[in-house]
Amino acid sequence: MRTIAVLGSTGSIGTQALDVIRRNPDRFRVVGLGAATSQQLLVGQIREFMPPLVAIADPDTAEEVKRALGPLRGVEILVGSEAHEGMVRASDADVVLNAMVGVVGLAPSLAALQTGKMLALANKESLIVGGELIMDLVKGEPDRLIPVDSEHSALAQCLRGERREDLRRVIITASGGPFREWSRDELAKASVKEALAHPTWTMGPKITIDSATLMNKGLEVIEAHYLFNLDYKAIDVVVHPESIVHGIAEFRDGSMIAQMARPDMRLPIQLALGFPERLPAGIAGLDLAALGRLTFEALDRETFSAVDLCYRAGGLGRTYPAVLNAANEVAVMAFLEGKIRLTAIVEVVRTALDEHEAARVVSEVTLGRADAWARRRAAEVVEALGA
Repeated sequence: MRTIAVLGSTGSIGTQALDVIRRNPDRFRVVGLGAATSQQLLVGQIREFMPPLVAIADPDTAEEVKRALGPLRGVEILVGSEAHEGMVRASDADVVLNAMVGVVGLAPSLAALQTGKMLALANKESLIVGGELIMDLVKGEPDRLIPVDSEHSALAQCLRGERREDLRRVIITASGGPFREWSRDELAKASVKEALAHPTWTMGPKITIDSATLMNKGLEVIEAHYLFNLDYKAIDVVVHPESIVHGIAEFRDGSMIAQMARPDMRLPIQLALGFPERLPAGIAGLDLAALGRLTFEALDRETFSAVDLCYRAGGLGRTYPAVLNAANEVAVMAFLEGKIRLTAIVEVVRTALDEHEAARVVSEVTLGRADAWARRRAAEVVEALGA
C-alpha cells in the first residue's frame, strides 16, 4: 500500500485526489493533509481519513478545526506558514501530492524531494519559480517527479519509451478559455463573472483567471521546459476547444503521438499516485464516433499576449520567471477585487519584467527577494492603473 500526503486537500485537485484514494482503499492510505482555510471541508476529510499529520496555514482556521474535532486521538495539527513543509518532512508518505496554489508550494515541493519522497506535482509555481532547484534534486531520478497537470501528464505519456533524440517538438493544447473568440477590445470589458466561467474545467479562481488570459498556457510552457529538458523553440501551443487531446509529441520522422481522454483531472491524478501502474479510473472512455470531430486552431498571440510574455521570461531565465509569477499573482487578485481590467494583468506583469534586475538562482533566498520585489512593484502598478 502506498502512503500519500495531500497538500491543498480542500481545493479542486485535492478533493479529486481524495476521491481517487477513496475509490482505491486497498492501494492508498492518507498519512497527511494540508490546507490553508476551508475549515468545514477539512474537518470532514480529517474524520474520514484520520491522517497522523495535518498542516493548516491559517491560525484562525486551525483553531476552528481543533474546536470542531474535539479530542481526536492520533491526529497532530501543525499550524503556520511553515506547517506544510514541516508536515512533509515529518511524514512517512511515499508520495506527496502538492496541489497548493501559489509560490507557497515551492518549499514543500523541495522538502518532498530532499527527503527522498516521490512528488506528484500540481503546484505550477514550484517549477515556474524554482525550476532549477527542483530539477537539480531529481537528477538521475526523474521518476521521483510526476506531473499532475493534464497537459504535462499527457506529454509524459507520449514521451515514455521514446528516444529523446528523435523528438522534434511537443504541443500543449489549450481550450481557449471563456474568451476564445473575443477581440482585445472585448477582453478589456470582460467582467469577473465572465472570466470565472470556464467552458471545460472547474478550478479555483486564480487558475481560472489564468485560463481566461491564457497566462496558464504560458506558465505550462515554462513547466514543460523544465520537466522535459526542452528548448523553448521545441514547445508549441495550439487551441483545441474540445479538450480531448491533452498533449502531442512530434518526432523527426513527422509522426505524432497524442494522448486523448475526457477532461477529468482524476485521470492524471490517478496516474501520478499509482505510477507506473495504470488503475481503473472510473472515467468513461471516449466514443470517437459520437465526438464526430476534433478541431485545432492557431493561438491568437496578439490578443492573448500573456503566452509570449511567458516565453520571454522563460527564455531569459534567472529570476525572471519568479518575477513573472509574483506579478501575475498580484495582478490576478487585483482583477478579482475589481481594481483593474482583465487586460491590465498583462500590463502589470510586463512592467515588472521590463524593470527587473535579474539575479542567478542559487537558493530560495534569491527567489524570495525577486518575489518580494515583484509583488511590491506590481502593487504600485496596480494602484497607478486604478487611479
